[in-house]
Amino acid sequence: MREHCLWQDTSPEPALKLAPLKGEHIAEVAVIGGGITGLSTALHLAEAGINVMLVEAGDIPSGGSGRNVGLVNAGLWIPPDDILETLGKEDGERVNTILGGAPAEVFSLIERHGIDCQATRTGTLHLAHNGKGEQELARRVEQFQQRGAPVELLEEAACRQHVGTQRIRRALLDRRAGTLNPTAYTRGLARAAIAAGAHLHTYSPATAVMRQGDDWQINTAEGCVRAPRLVIATNAYTEDHWNQVRHHFFLGHFFQIASQPLPDEIAGDILPERQGAWDTRTVLSSLRRDAEGRLILGSLGRGESKPAAFIRCWADRIQRYYFPQLDRIDWECTWTGRIAFTPDHTLRLFEPAPGILAVTGYNGRGVTTGTVVGKGFAHYLSQGDDTLLPLPIRPAKPITAAPLWRSAYESGFTLYHAGQCLRLVA
Repeated sequence: MREHCLWQDTSPEPALKLAPLKGEHIAEVAVIGGGITGLSTALHLAEAGINVMLVEAGDIPSGGSGRNVGLVNAGLWIPPDDILETLGKEDGERVNTILGGAPAEVFSLIERHGIDCQATRTGTLHLAHNGKGEQELARRVEQFQQRGAPVELLEEAACRQHVGTQRIRRALLDRRAGTLNPTAYTRGLARAAIAAGAHLHTYSPATAVMRQGDDWQINTAEGCVRAPRLVIATNAYTEDHWNQVRHHFFLGHFFQIASQPLPDEIAGDILPERQGAWDTRTVLSSLRRDAEGRLILGSLGRGESKPAAFIRCWADRIQRYYFPQLDRIDWECTWTGRIAFTPDHTLRLFEPAPGILAVTGYNGRGVTTGTVVGKGFAHYLSQGDDTLLPLPIRPAKPITAAPLWRSAYESGFTLYHAGQCLRLVA
């Protein structure tokens, strides 16, 4: 079993060969971060005729944009009414409306730019693993349906038919959603941005950001770019001391493990419509199959810091719990990505300084949220209008005790997985 991201090997979109930033450059907007948010920003700015230059510390993608589960989900992690309670009615309904339509934005970009990312539009499944989970799903379905969302509660035979397990009696099917290969989607966004006229530079980590007259100057090892407006789209991969985004989230991780391809005669009844799924456990398990039939399991926590035997034991436990009809699974590879968490599970849009836009706190919903935020940033920068963003741009208070949040989450994830391996937790 290799420590390697499956999506990189199976991406139909080829890797892009881009040059590092060298010399001095001037742009109308500079973007730091070549993930989904930064690329969506650059693409939409270029399409609006704005001269935009993007710098990325590694390859495209090298962060969470290419390492996530590949779920094209609607909304935030928490249900619509909880969003209203957290953000207030006006902001909450704005989030629900804009992010409820986020999957359609993703699929529109895929179609418009011919991005070959193995996208499916058959929805996603939220699985109730026990009676309490069934109650939670019923609550969510009612809230979604009140807002006209194409969401339904699958029960008994219909649930078993969609999931392929006898363990689950009820599941929430969200027909707005779907799946994709996240590496391929991110590469496709980069290709589209270049075609529109954006300038992208990889292996160019920003070493400093400083004021130069009316402009912001971003320094890299071999060059610099000056622009009056700057977008910081580093999210969970924010580490540099100059980057104020690091004070507005606490770091989490999500690991995945993929099997060898499973032919339909062996696993054809498992997620037959290729929906992505996750359950209502305290520490969730994600389940999906890729275009070649692999079973891909995942959960919260830092996988690369644990022995391969631990990850394999956990995966065997989840597979046998949900899909005992399968024989012994040969696990092909495992990988881990980062998540930017916030205590209230909502994102943050803010200006760290005049002329700088920043975002963080996707809480595991980066594919759709990053796409929409990038489009909203571009509209705001070109039109001075922030109505396409899920939230207004306003001051944000730093998160206190972020290291404690991070430690508590990771310790809890590890203990929960250990309990699953030891059969102390179902």
